[in-house]
Amino acid sequence: MTLLIRTFWRTRCFSPSVISAVGRGGGSLPLSWVKNRTFATTPISVMTGKKYTPRRAVMYVPGNDVRKIAKIPTLRADCIVLDCEDGVAISKKVDARKNIRQILDNKSIPLEGSTTELTVRVNSVQSGLCQEDLECILPTENLPSGIHLPKVDSVDELKWFLETSGKILKSSGRNQNATKINLIIFIESAQAILNLPKICQFAWDNVDKSYFIPDALVFGSDDYCADIGAIRSKEGHELLYARQYLVMVAKAFKLQAIDIVYIDYKDIDGLRLQSISGFHMGFTGKQIIHPGQVLPCQEAFTPPPEKIEWARELITEFEAHSKGGKGAFSFRGNMIDMPLVLQAKNIVELAQKINK
Repeated sequence: MTLLIRTFWRTRCFSPSVISAVGRGGGSLPLSWVKNRTFATTPISVMTGKKYTPRRAVMYVPGNDVRKIAKIPTLRADCIVLDCEDGVAISKKVDARKNIRQILDNKSIPLEGSTTELTVRVNSVQSGLCQEDLECILPTENLPSGIHLPKVDSVDELKWFLETSGKILKSSGRNQNATKINLIIFIESAQAILNLPKICQFAWDNVDKSYFIPDALVFGSDDYCADIGAIRSKEGHELLYARQYLVMVAKAFKLQAIDIVYIDYKDIDGLRLQSISGFHMGFTGKQIIHPGQVLPCQEAFTPPPEKIEWARELITEFEAHSKGGKGAFSFRGNMIDMPLVLQAKNIVELAQKINK
């Protein structure tokens, strides 16, 4: 896996054959290059054959709340997060662990035939509670498809998590090569932002040595605001830089990027606007806290039908012009060049992955 990533870095630039095909005097790129090119928005699943897991709506359910857990089959969120962390009071942590373990052991949430991903958020390494979470949850016959690791400020914390969880899984008889759990990393502080590329690189460098494969980054805005002394606003201007930076790093390391919670759960119009804005920024999904937020987020993070139609027609036109030896061309009153063709490819591929 690590070799694959390193190969990707080397092949991002034009190969000599592509440069030769275009020539110094201009011309069009070969169709094979456009169809096969991998770039920052191409998920690692496309490159490895690993199934892409849509996470347009990532919903937290407190692990100690039996009433809310019972409603999970009706929520239709892309990703359900059984929570041991912020959604659970200190006095209820033990109950949350036991409930989650029982759910995993008994497969007591009927999700067969559903596309919903069942995951778990443990407590942070720095909280001192993470090991107890792992020791209770990981020795189960039915592992969650993903583990959410919050408040990762440094490589050392990620290293501790991988080593500790590895020992527990190994002692449970798990085969490291046959067991790969999606790892979703939370970035929630200024220090985490500074260390983010190193954290991502370490996660990928240790894929062959651990039970986890990095799959997404999540931005925890409330802890981030508290850390830097910012005042959280509805508009979110104070978070713009950190959000854009997280998207950039996530895509550079072939990871999904999950956007902030919209805390006014009754304001669906505001949620929809922020979700669409996040989608345009490059986020692949959004954290949610209420069932009423599921559908608006899923709609916002799915390319609309008219955009898919535009993208498909543009690609068809590009192929026709490319065969005729033309580079830039006019489409629906606009001049089209390679970046727009690649954006169209993104839209079509994302729609296909979501609808699989």
